[in-house]
Amino acid sequence: MARLTLHDDRFFDPTPAVRRVARMLYEEVRDHPIVGPHGHVPPALLAENEPFPEPTSLLFTPDHYIFRMLYSQGLRLEDLGIPTVDGTPVEDDPRTIWQTFGEHYYLFRGTPTRAWLDYELYHVFDVRQRLSGETAMAIYDQIQEKLEQPSFRPRALYDQFNVEVLTTTDAATDSLEHHRAIRASDWDGRVVPCFRPDALFQIADPDWQGELDRLADAADTSIGDYDAFVQALEDRRAFFKEMGATSTDHGVYSPHTEHLSDGTAERLFQRALAGDATDDDQARFTAHMLMEMARMSVDDGLVMQIHPGSYRDHNEALYDRFGADVGGDIPVRTEYTKNLKPLLNRYGTNPDFTLVVFTLDETTYGRELAPLAGHYPALRIGPPWWFFDSIEGMKRYRRQITETAGVYNTAGFNDDTRAFLSIPARHDLARRLDANYVATLVARHQIEMDEAHEIMEALTVGLVRDTYNLGASSEN
Repeated sequence: MARLTLHDDRFFDPTPAVRRVARMLYEEVRDHPIVGPHGHVPPALLAENEPFPEPTSLLFTPDHYIFRMLYSQGLRLEDLGIPTVDGTPVEDDPRTIWQTFGEHYYLFRGTPTRAWLDYELYHVFDVRQRLSGETAMAIYDQIQEKLEQPSFRPRALYDQFNVEVLTTTDAATDSLEHHRAIRASDWDGRVVPCFRPDALFQIADPDWQGELDRLADAADTSIGDYDAFVQALEDRRAFFKEMGATSTDHGVYSPHTEHLSDGTAERLFQRALAGDATDDDQARFTAHMLMEMARMSVDDGLVMQIHPGSYRDHNEALYDRFGADVGGDIPVRTEYTKNLKPLLNRYGTNPDFTLVVFTLDETTYGRELAPLAGHYPALRIGPPWWFFDSIEGMKRYRRQITETAGVYNTAGFNDDTRAFLSIPARHDLARRLDANYVATLVARHQIEMDEAHEIMEALTVGLVRDTYNLGASSEN
């Protein structure tokens, strides 16, 4: 029965000169607080502070990083307990599902998912056996026993993880009732919302009218024209800011930006109200609304994030049966230089504007994003996202970005996760890999040790606090 071990020097370069410095740099920042500027942990988790469910529904079922790997090897999602759209029965015994997971854990060898899960098992649940078919039930029972303890409630773990601030991602129409509950409680954890209006820009979507109605209700107004729509968005942004928000987020297929005249925007909006908007109309409207979001950010100070380049629900049969977020989202090639030109030419030098751009297309790092961030004062490059928040992905990111954009035109790290228990694992991985990269600069005599210490402080907490205006706050 194999033991689960986490080597102190994991992910460091085996070259002694680099490893020695990497170890030193990492030790200085390993216990720094976690500053989370972007993620998808539901705020209800911390508002209600209820015990976590059993291990399968906590660690396996919600995480498409995990079950997509098993699906790729021919396992049926029905047998993994993934609920269907039409309610068709699926496997509902969590122990059976966990056993299947354990028997296939070997599939994750060499992946970042394995690195995160091993960290969670070892550091959060004190597991010392490697997960396998042989050990699955014993580990399940050990985790279950931990989850029944008060020290494993969400707020207690937030404190144990040394989280300084956690940012959620919330629809523009959200009441933020869970954020209200957190602020009204006697707990001092800092959880802030992030304004995400994506659904309101998808004017060709059959569900758009319903989203518009929800916006009208949330803003307590009627929306019959484009001007009223924009005013409602501005009002909602103001509400989010009152509730502690420091940023907005925009998940788009393409980062195309285009300024439309008021008349053109109104015509597109009226076509949408009539149910006649086309996909082309939606693309133009979204491009224009990105410009509007930048304009509003200049006015209200909310940091603007763009997450482009995901082909959502690529597996149509899987989407029809199980719905969204089941591992069928695939990166696409993305262009930034031309697409962002209208936005950056209008707002890219404005001292009151900050834009953080992410990518799922690594080929753009050195060719487009680094030169753009190395020129426009408002632009910072977001950390590796999704498929590339990984061991090799983070290495490639630093190598390709730093020479042109430098360290200080990047935005620090964010975990971008729904899996609350994986947050410290992801930040630990990023700190190790950043320490290793900075150590290579020292070993090559490109920088001195005092500079290395300053860079690590920036990469761990300084850049993210500065970029997202997340300085220490006493507010709930």
